[in-house]
Amino acid sequence: MIRVGVAGAAGRMGTTACDAIQEADDLELAGRADPALGIELATILPECEVVVDFTQAGVALVNARACVAAGVHVVIGTTGFDPAELEGLTGANIFVAPNFAIGAVLMTSFAVEAARHMQAAEIVELHHETKLDAPSGTAARTAKLIAEATGGAPPPIHSVRLPGLVAHQEVILGDVGQTLTIRHDSTDRRSFMPGMLLAIRRVASLESSPVIGLERLLFAA
Repeated sequence: MIRVGVAGAAGRMGTTACDAIQEADDLELAGRADPALGIELATILPECEVVVDFTQAGVALVNARACVAAGVHVVIGTTGFDPAELEGLTGANIFVAPNFAIGAVLMTSFAVEAARHMQAAEIVELHHETKLDAPSGTAARTAKLIAEATGGAPPPIHSVRLPGLVAHQEVILGDVGQTLTIRHDSTDRRSFMPGMLLAIRRVASLESSPVIGLERLLFAA
C-alpha cells in the first residue's frame, strides 16, 4: 500500500482526489491537509510516502520543498507557477501535471502533430469562474510544445471563465481553404483521477526529477 496525503484536501479537486485514493485497492489515504480543515501539511507528512498537491501556485512551491526535504515524493496538480523553480531539489521525486485527464494529454499530442502540417494555430481554453490562473497550465504547455515542434512562436491563447464550465480546451488550426479543430472537454472532475492515480503509483520510480507532463508517464507506460 502506498500511503498518500492530499494538500488542498477541502477543495473541489482535493475532495475528489481523496475519494479516488480511498477507492483504490493499492493506496491508503494517510492524511488531509488544508487551512479549511485546520490541518497543516507538516502534520501529515510523517505519515506519507507521496503527497498530492491541489492548492495554489505559491503554496504548491512551498509544499513541494517541504515534501522533498522530508523525503516524501510529491505529485503536483496545481498550476500557475514556473516548474523550473523546482529544479535542483533532491531527496524525493517531483511530478507536475498541468492536466491529469488522459484525453487532454491526447488532445495536446494530436494538436502538436497537426501543427507541424498546418500554417497557424490558436488555443481557446475555458474553465470555471473560480480558476485563478489564466491562461491555464494546459494551454500554456500546449502552446510551448507547439512552438518547440514547429520552431515558431507559441500560438495565441484565449481564456474564458464562466459558471457552468469545468475544464475545456480547443486548438484551432488553419491553412489554405481549411481549418482543423481538436477539442477536449472535462465535464466532471473525476476525469482527472486515472491520470492522478497513475502519477501516484509511478512517482517513486522516476529516473529524473522534476518530471513535467502526464505524457511522460502515459506514453512510456
